Amino acid sequence: MEFALTEEQRLLDESLRGYLARELTLDKLKTLANEAGGFAKSHWQALADLGIAGLMVPEEHGGAGLGLLDAAVAAEALGYAAAPVAFVGAAVMAPLAVSLMANASQQSEWFPKIASGEMRIAVAFAGGSGQTGTADVRLDGLKLSGRVDGVLDVAGATHVLTILPDGRAALVAVDTSGVEATVKPTLDRTRPLADVVFSGAQTHVLDASNDPAGAARRVRDAGRVMLAADTLGASQAMLDKAVAYAGERVQFGRVIASFQAVKHMAAEMATDLEPCRALVWFAAHAHDAIPEEAHVSACHAKAHLAEVGRLIQTKATEMHGGMGFTELMGLELWYKRISLDRHTLGGPERCRHEAAVAQGWVKG
Repeated sequence: MEFALTEEQRLLDESLRGYLARELTLDKLKTLANEAGGFAKSHWQALADLGIAGLMVPEEHGGAGLGLLDAAVAAEALGYAAAPVAFVGAAVMAPLAVSLMANASQQSEWFPKIASGEMRIAVAFAGGSGQTGTADVRLDGLKLSGRVDGVLDVAGATHVLTILPDGRAALVAVDTSGVEATVKPTLDRTRPLADVVFSGAQTHVLDASNDPAGAARRVRDAGRVMLAADTLGASQAMLDKAVAYAGERVQFGRVIASFQAVKHMAAEMATDLEPCRALVWFAAHAHDAIPEEAHVSACHAKAHLAEVGRLIQTKATEMHGGMGFTELMGLELWYKRISLDRHTLGGPERCRHEAAVAQGWVKG
């Protein structure tokens, strides 16, 4: 199956990349990563005004009504810029969870706020996603208690949506009584994680799905596809930066791009990365249109991009030589972004195991 961007997707990609190129220079990105805690409210609102926050919100509720393939195009562009915005949770997993799990009244109330960027929802999984640390919460009526560590996109979030082991979900406002979110710096300074503790916090329960476990899996799979697309964008950025540097760096009276060994490294990176775009796009397309293949495709896309991303980040850094290990080049921002993507929502080993279980190769 062949894929090409539709005119609408091409315009989305161009407008997003154009904004990021203008407004998120390397110097600004370094400042945001070091001083803004990994979340830039001004950039988030600007992206919301471009329609990014409402990509997956139905049109009748003020959104664009697009699918996961469109979101993957946006995620790749954001990864290319290492943009410090809460896209995976707030713009993808959260609206998808509301679509699959919330009742009509909840959807009418929340969707317009999500589309406008007013409501920024971080998504936490209380188990089942391969995270490390504590993930133990319990719902007693409308009260939520427990703890989830390492939650993505809590910085700048107004709400946390916790998906329980049985597939139900509970939405809690961050500023409500009984919620303590401790944002902590991590490897990737553009996207800090947070430990969230609930102490009898008042919640809104999302339990309208007839298949809560299946709905939770679809939300998790969508997040995995977005992380794969983010890795794709970040890897492409590292490759482009390495090629550009090789064309400028002079050694022994010649630019290093003229050396055969350097050419081989660049060719190997390009060869490894090029097929990944089709893999990510198919996984996103399967989520939208081929539900029987969606879970396995998401697992394979997440696992494969994690491995290719590791190869790209290593070779691109080597092509920069000693400069690649300095903050001056900014290369470490993309290196660390790829590394966090690898382990979030399950590392490659877990994703492959889930795919094998789903295909009947091994027992769960």
